[in-house]
Amino acid sequence: MKKIELEIVGLSGSVSQSNNFAVILGEIEGDRKLPIVIGNFEAQAIAVAIERMHQPRPMTHDLFKNFMDIFHIDLQEVIINNLTDGIFFARMVCQRDGELYEIDARTSDALALAARFHCPIHTYEFIMETAGIILEEEEPQPRARKSGGRSSRRKSGGLSSYPIEGLQKMLEDMLSSEDYERAALIRDEIKRRQEEEAK
Repeated sequence: MKKIELEIVGLSGSVSQSNNFAVILGEIEGDRKLPIVIGNFEAQAIAVAIERMHQPRPMTHDLFKNFMDIFHIDLQEVIINNLTDGIFFARMVCQRDGELYEIDARTSDALALAARFHCPIHTYEFIMETAGIILEEEEPQPRARKSGGRSSRRKSGGLSSYPIEGLQKMLEDMLSSEDYERAALIRDEIKRRQEEEAK
């Protein structure tokens, strides 16, 4: 069965399930996206890896990667190989001493490790046909007026009132205290401002 290569293109709040997130995977050679609902902890684990955030102590997935590195186990690829009743299944293909091993894993855990090993992520056409979507380009949002209706800035928890230097200090503090959810919000606000300045 032909495999389709994917990459992690982002994380977003889940529309269907409160207190959960969706990791968005995109086709390398195509326009379809594959959203997968994951838990808060797994979303933090993926965000920390893809943003290369430094944390004072290793998270569970960092610990697992360190363990694999010490025992010379390399994660070759992650395959999202099945979808049943809305639940995705995954396999991790590992190599040790020239031997390949396939290990069943929760998809969220497999993706968190894939982000740390920088290994390929694959799925199959029947999964993309069943759960893949094509996201329409978003219209540019008008800037919020000072008098203030609701704006996208509100989503970042009132961070728009802080200077960029203050946000960077807050980001360091949140990472030190291992509050990765708040750190991700602050990181997004810093990135948004940097993109605005670059225009």
